Amino acid sequence: MKSVIIVGDGMSDHPVAALDGKTPLEVAKKPHIDRVAREGRTGLFTTIPEGMSKGSAVANLSVMGYDPRQCYQGRAVLEAASMGVTLAPEDVAFRCNLVCVDDGKIKNHSAGHIGTDEAAELIKALSRALTNDDDDRPISLHAGVSYRHLLVFRGGWASPEVICAPPHDHVGEGAVDLLPGARVDDPAARATVEKLVDLHTRARDVLRDHPVNQTRLAAGKDPANWVWTWSPGRRPKMETLQKLYGVSGAVISAVDLVMGLGYYAGMEMIRVPGATGLEDTNYEGKALGCLEALKEHDLVYVHVEATDEAGHSRDLEQKIRCIEHLDNRLVRIILDGIEQRGEEICVAVLPDHPTPVESGAHATDPVPVAIMRPGWTPDPVQGYDEQQVTAGELGMLEGARFMKTVLGVD
Repeated sequence: MKSVIIVGDGMSDHPVAALDGKTPLEVAKKPHIDRVAREGRTGLFTTIPEGMSKGSAVANLSVMGYDPRQCYQGRAVLEAASMGVTLAPEDVAFRCNLVCVDDGKIKNHSAGHIGTDEAAELIKALSRALTNDDDDRPISLHAGVSYRHLLVFRGGWASPEVICAPPHDHVGEGAVDLLPGARVDDPAARATVEKLVDLHTRARDVLRDHPVNQTRLAAGKDPANWVWTWSPGRRPKMETLQKLYGVSGAVISAVDLVMGLGYYAGMEMIRVPGATGLEDTNYEGKALGCLEALKEHDLVYVHVEATDEAGHSRDLEQKIRCIEHLDNRLVRIILDGIEQRGEEICVAVLPDHPTPVESGAHATDPVPVAIMRPGWTPDPVQGYDEQQVTAGELGMLEGARFMKTVLGVD
């Protein structure tokens, strides 16, 4: 039986005071996701193992049926794979955000969701200024999408044993206080921190007067006036889904880290035109891409980032809208397409982790899961949210149990 996993990134939440103690999932109109719960089985899933980073890389590894404790090496190496940046085993990669710092504090993690073309100009300027002056410690910068870019320390001199603060978890906090530090007392770690702090400092001089930022300021937009390096790691060792579970797969996402996970999992990476990672993403294109991919693959993994970005922005109304977009413009189309074909296909819906709007930061709570599998007797749950699924038959899922349940394997 073929399967579809639909991930609304950061979709779950905590009770919100402005909603009289309800969550966005409880108030959003989402009849098609509710149908998956009503006609399937529900439960909770611990996607962040205790003590691990509460980020999308760890969480999506869990959802895909991998043990993050064995193969997590930071999200930067995953994004490198998606971007086509080859890493040698000894290289260390970092995510490199363009961020906005105002009055010494992180104003936002995305430089006001800077455009990809604008960001590419800034990364080009930073690369010219910062990457050609030290043959003993070679580095390279690689432009990505919007604010999300890549920094690579090449040649084996650097260490991933560095403490870095994810910028989206520290909005409103002092930037200088969050600069990288060494995790261990090791010469390579100390050299890495020294280089990172130097890059942070010198980058500010490049960015401050760059024409892109001057234009953004004149238009009333946030400038990309800092770089922010985080999530260090080396190339991971992962078996493919074919080897682990005997299935071929495809992944659809606007986010490089999820596409990179798909790359290492041996999945086809499907890039949908107009997929942005924001509320304006091409939901319909992703849904149609999923239906097309089901013709060739056993499993299609559809990831939508918009709900997570709304949570980070602490925009309650936007988060509710994004849940409703996901329901009506993606889940509905996938369910209708499956019905029209008359195929027996398992459909699962879940977040990777919560991104509560009141904090704007990722959380580690178990996430609500709904799985509609042909041939199953539904459990009593009638709708999909954090509270209703606690009565579901699936109970509390951990480890690879979610993926094995979706695929119907032991």
